[in-house]
Amino acid sequence: MPESRLRIGELSKRSGVSPELLRAWERRYGLFQPIRTAGGLRLYSIDDLERVRLMQQNLAAGLAAAEAAAQVSPETHGPERGAGAFPADAARAELAAAIHRFDETEAQAVIDRALATMTTDAVLVDVLLPYLHDLGEQWRRGETSVGEEHFASNLIRGRMLGLARGWGRGLGPAALLACLPGEHHELGLIAFGLALRARGWRVAYLGGDTPLDEIERAGLNEPDLIVLSTVSAKRLRPLETRISALAKHHRIALGGAGTRAADAGALGVTVLTGDPVSEADRVSAAWLSA
Repeated sequence: MPESRLRIGELSKRSGVSPELLRAWERRYGLFQPIRTAGGLRLYSIDDLERVRLMQQNLAAGLAAAEAAAQVSPETHGPERGAGAFPADAARAELAAAIHRFDETEAQAVIDRALATMTTDAVLVDVLLPYLHDLGEQWRRGETSVGEEHFASNLIRGRMLGLARGWGRGLGPAALLACLPGEHHELGLIAFGLALRARGWRVAYLGGDTPLDEIERAGLNEPDLIVLSTVSAKRLRPLETRISALAKHHRIALGGAGTRAADAGALGVTVLTGDPVSEADRVSAAWLSA
């Protein structure tokens, strides 16, 4: 993050939580310990922003506000994790074992434990996406079944979309996310949307297999960024002219295995080649400096 200290308006913008509610959480639960300037202005830290995100996760999981705050207060949740943290490699192994047994309850419990001790960014980049990548490799080698791959994808997609609840609210920049026509692989795009949301963006998600006409129509709402995804270059190439034309009026980012670095110059777009979290950082930094 470019700033080490945030005013409450910026904290609200990045988190999507109103200043009034942030003040209430500070007053009732001691969620933050802001420093004060000589003029009495409260300044919040990046750690405070992370506490807001974890507070939102806990509330979305059904915890009461007091319990949610207790789990992420400065006394119990600092920048360094305690001994109770759930290692990412253990989480992946337990998730793989549960899904291999088609045990939805245990798989959800594994994700719950990961989210209780890790940030959403870490759960995405260190647990869920690597697990899905490994599962895909196993499927290509014939070491797992189509049923297991579908079970895993649907379970994780549902959980990601649960975390995405309310990601269209807030005061931050707006991102429109869609898979190109014929593209049904959504998980990477959803993960990118969650990473954007964690950085204060508002997300409108159109989903898989979205006609370009619908993307263009949604673009009339003037989002700050349109993100298009595909894992197949064959789906992208026939649409290059239209995407290039769209990029003349909107800021466009292309992601997925179907894109290539040369698309940036050829189409006038930003190409997302890294993991969802690092690319969300890059896109956010570019927007803040624009």
